[in-house]
Amino acid sequence: MTDDRALPASRVSDSRDAPALRWGIMGPGWIADRFTESVQAHSTQVIAAVGSRSMERSAAFADRHGIAEAFGSYEELAAADVDVIYVATPHNFHCQGALLALDAGKHVLIEKPIGINRGQAELIARRAAEAGLFAAEAMWTFFLPKFDVIRQVLEAGMLGEITTVLAEYGEHFDPEHRIFDPGLAGGPLLDLGTYPLSLITSILGAPQRVLALGQPHDSGVNGQLSAVMSFADGRQAMMNTQLHNFTPTSATIVGTEATLTIDGPFNMPGGFTVRYPDGDRLLYEEPAGAHFEGLHFEAAAVARAIANGDSEATQRPLSESIRTIAVADAIRNQLGIVFPGEGKAPAAPTGTSQPADSRRTS
Repeated sequence: MTDDRALPASRVSDSRDAPALRWGIMGPGWIADRFTESVQAHSTQVIAAVGSRSMERSAAFADRHGIAEAFGSYEELAAADVDVIYVATPHNFHCQGALLALDAGKHVLIEKPIGINRGQAELIARRAAEAGLFAAEAMWTFFLPKFDVIRQVLEAGMLGEITTVLAEYGEHFDPEHRIFDPGLAGGPLLDLGTYPLSLITSILGAPQRVLALGQPHDSGVNGQLSAVMSFADGRQAMMNTQLHNFTPTSATIVGTEATLTIDGPFNMPGGFTVRYPDGDRLLYEEPAGAHFEGLHFEAAAVARAIANGDSEATQRPLSESIRTIAVADAIRNQLGIVFPGEGKAPAAPTGTSQPADSRRTS
């Protein structure tokens, strides 16, 4: 290994050092359970209240986690004595919940995706700016210590010019899972595909061209989709996401000087390798983990940003959240995927043009 090759250290500090804020949980589902468990175990943040459309579910969640207040409506939660609300409702209610919280004067951390389309994401960003409140998408991957190191590697140009990003995510789900429900914006794109799409667009920006293929599922949702994207200067990306079964959930960033491969699942705590053509390797080692080990980092980062008077999270700016969902819109437009309340597939946004020879399957 040459002397000038070394990985930087993570700049992410202990979550317990972040200023403690009072949090409200909007939507007591699976991810809210994981978020609350992680935050209570690894930080000083206070989960002070939970709200649901069902008082029974809200009370059960509060009992399970020792939360002081439980409410039977989102409106009551928005009016509660909390500083920030974590919106963890089903996808097609993210925008509604975020706006309700913002209108009540509460900062918001919105579970990914920030909305089901670009219009919703832009509306949330605009309303937060008008209210002078913090808003961010809970893309927890980008708040992990390893991604701070990856960000520094990319900024320092250690990989040379980036030419290609490859990322995929597949998982198995029980038949009763909401991912199979068309009425809840089901299918793999928003649940799983947002991870590879977020990685690709955070590194390469907005694509100039998108080619998408899709496979239907018997439940009525999309079962699998793949996309090839081209960017400025000839850079390319490939992504796949599907709900049929588990995949390695791998991600690779290829540069002219070196290649960075993130251990799977790439979106969770773990390691990565930088490999040079001459055989040198740089290893970033971090204990593999899942939501319990990782979700607290985003809560701590949000608390620091709010205490500092910031309106966004530097780890996941709203502009990047909007860019990612815009590419998802372009993919859906080619495949004819429509989510509840949209009426028709969204138009392709600027910067994600659809070529005349694009294939369409559904």
